[in-house]
Formats: sequence, structure tokens, C-alpha cells
Amino acid sequence: MMSIKSLTVGMALLTACAIPSVEAAAPVVYVRAGRLFDGTGETAKNNQGIVVEGERIKAVGPAAEITIPEGAKVIDLSSTTVLPGLIDCHTHLGSRADNFDEVNKFKRTPFTSGFAAVVNARKTLDAGFTTVRDLGSRPFMAVDLREAINEGFIPGPRIVASGPAISMTGGHGDLNKYSPSVHMMMYPEERDFQIADGVDQVRHVVRAQIKYGVDVIKINASGGVMSRGDPPGSPQFSVDELIVAVKEAHALGRKVAAHAHGALGIKNAVSAGVDSIEHGSLIDDEGIRAMIDHGTWLVSDIYNDDYLLGRAKEIHLPQESIDKEREVGQVQRENFAKCVKAGVKIAFGTDAGVYPHGDNAKQFALMVRYGLTPAQAIRSATSRAAELLDRSNQVGSVVPGRYADLIAVTGDPLQDVTVLENVAFVMKGGRIHRSDLTATSHSESAGPEPKRRTDSR
Repeated sequence: MMSIKSLTVGMALLTACAIPSVEAAAPVVYVRAGRLFDGTGETAKNNQGIVVEGERIKAVGPAAEITIPEGAKVIDLSSTTVLPGLIDCHTHLGSRADNFDEVNKFKRTPFTSGFAAVVNARKTLDAGFTTVRDLGSRPFMAVDLREAINEGFIPGPRIVASGPAISMTGGHGDLNKYSPSVHMMMYPEERDFQIADGVDQVRHVVRAQIKYGVDVIKINASGGVMSRGDPPGSPQFSVDELIVAVKEAHALGRKVAAHAHGALGIKNAVSAGVDSIEHGSLIDDEGIRAMIDHGTWLVSDIYNDDYLLGRAKEIHLPQESIDKEREVGQVQRENFAKCVKAGVKIAFGTDAGVYPHGDNAKQFALMVRYGLTPAQAIRSATSRAAELLDRSNQVGSVVPGRYADLIAVTGDPLQDVTVLENVAFVMKGGRIHRSDLTATSHSESAGPEPKRRTDSR
């Protein structure tokens, strides 16, 4: 019998054939930026030039001082604000947000998840998110998707891939409140890589996931909203179990993200040494202090409450999930504001898949409403997110040596962060993925015309 991984690979091959490729990268590209927010500071710079060679940024500086290499393709973004490609640290590319009817758990196959992932990867890149962390999918769909995108076979963001979120028996991630025979209908691979009880099983599952190529381990340290029978505030896994997960992952060079809504689950995960708390909805003052003391990141999905409660009937959200979302949604936002004020490290993450992919940037406005400045919110999705993902030397800023992942928007996101909801230009690794702007060789509004280099080094 074919494995889930083989089925998913085959699905991706079939689906990708129908998707046109992105524009081939020019050997050298010169980008004129009317304003540039490079992700490293709090302000934008006017009239900047960016030289791209292959996949990487070669030079950045005032347009009047940056020489245009001979033969370079010139892209005129002088009427826009240019930023680093955005980063979402919590997505589920294999998930759809249009129908949460529980019967789908028994109807959907690995093909279903895989088809959704290919479509959602493109939507995410279209929206200007050039890097994502995929936190929880069937084994090992996110790994296969990462490889297909890296090979240039299908369009999508760079992916930091996890396997299934590790759950205790009966926890957030298990199949709860059904007949005891129903678990036999789950794919064996899912239980083998997802359910663990006791330190030995946790150690084994972490090692097994890493064996099959994950970049990050996700573990459920509390109950959840979009699941049956597990109150969001209830702690899950003992501290000893969480410690062994962290030790095994860190020993093999992987970080650990802990799903945790409840205050005790958050504190248990932080004390065990996890790298990020996902959601953090019911955190208390003691938990905030612990996160600051340990340098733990908060990735808080404070937008999707609007979507889930506003569309609950339309998307067939089960009543249990509606009740739990009402319990945690607004409290999560208020506690996010407390974390911001206290100085907890914040990275951008949306739980996309719980709401529609491509709408990721709608969260920026909520982050600003609850305490971040626009610049801080943008940095949470650029340089700060790259720091959490341990990718600061690759993505998250527009500086020489980084991947040429660039986006452009009309308007000034430092004044109105909602302009990020309408990205006009996306470049990933020196290749133009999409552009709603006209690229030209000259622009009067770009400031003094830069010198052109005459040598062909």
C-alpha cells in the first residue's frame, strides 16, 4: 500500500503541471525603490537602489550612489514602498478554512490536503509572504511541499516545515469523543508520528519526525479551540515530557514550537525550554515574566477570531469550537497587549488555514491596535520572524547577502499598515513572482539618475 508521503508527492506532481512557472531570474537586476523599509530599523529611506545578482542582494544604498551594472534589468518601484518579503511563523498550508464540518475528518484524504497545500502556497506567495513556518500537517506533507517549492517545481514561499503536532492521548491533536473503534480508521502513519505518552514515546516521535526531514518540532502543551473534548486552558504533557522533546529537538538542531492557550501549559512549556509559544491566549503575569526571563517568543494569532465568529454558520464551525473561541478570542488580544507592553519577543504568525490563506496581512492592523507600532508589527513579520526561525542570514531584511525576497506596496505602511493587505509586487530569490506595476528603465520620480557601470565584470 502506498504511504501518505508517496501519495502526496504524486498529487503535487499532477497539480503542479497545471501551474505556470514564474519569470526566470535575470542574471543582474536593479530595483529603484521610492521608499525602502529594510527590516532592520524603525524608518524607511527614500530613493534607494537595490542590486540583485542571481538569487541574492548584492548592494543597497541611495539611488544616486548605486551604479547600475551594465546589462542589468531595471525594475522601477519608485512610486512604491519596498520591503523584505513577509514571514508568517504559523500556517497550515494543507488546511482549508471554508468548511469545518466534522464529517470532513473522515472524508478527506492525503490527496485533499496536498491539493489544498499547492493552491494555498501560491495564494500565500501572491500575498507577499515569501517565507512561512508550516506548523502541523499530515506526515510529511510540509516537507514534500518544501522540497517541491525549493526545486522550482511549484510556486510558493520558503517553508520551515514541521510534521504533525505531537499530542498526548486524548489531547489537542488526537481524535476525541468518538467510538473507540474510530481510531482504527486513522492512517497508521498519523498515529505513529503524532500520539505520544511518556518520555520514551515523546523522545521516539521527535526522533522519528526529524528522521523524515522536519525543520521544527511542534508539540501541544494545552488544549485547543478547533478540536473536541480538550478545554483550551487544560495543560497537556508533563514538564518532564516537554523537557525531553526540547532536549531531543535541540540536540539535533531543531527548534520547538509549543501550542499553548492555557496559563499552566504555557508556563510548563516555557520552563521546559521551548523556543516559541503559539497562541498564548490565557497567559498570566507569571507566564509573561517567565517568557521574558527565558527569551521565549510569542506567536499570537489575534486576527482569526473575527473570521471564526463572524462566519461560524457559513463555515459549519461546530458549536464546541464556537464556545471555545468566544472563551479565548478577546482575552487573547488583551493578553497580547500585556505581552507587548511587558517586552515579550513577538513574531508574526496567523494560524492561516483556520482562516483563508492569502489574508495573512489582515493581522497587522490588529497587532497595531493592541500595542505595536506599525514598524514593530512589520519587523515582527520580517527581521524578528527570521530571528525566531533561525534564518536571519537568509531572509527578513534587505541587506547584501540575503535572498532577494522583495515586495512593494503603494502607500506608506508605516503610516497605514493596512496597505500591506494589497501587495503590488512580489520577488522571491531574484525572480518576479507577480507584478501589478509597470517596470521601466528610467523614472523621473526616483531621484537623481544613478551611474551605469561600463565594465562587465
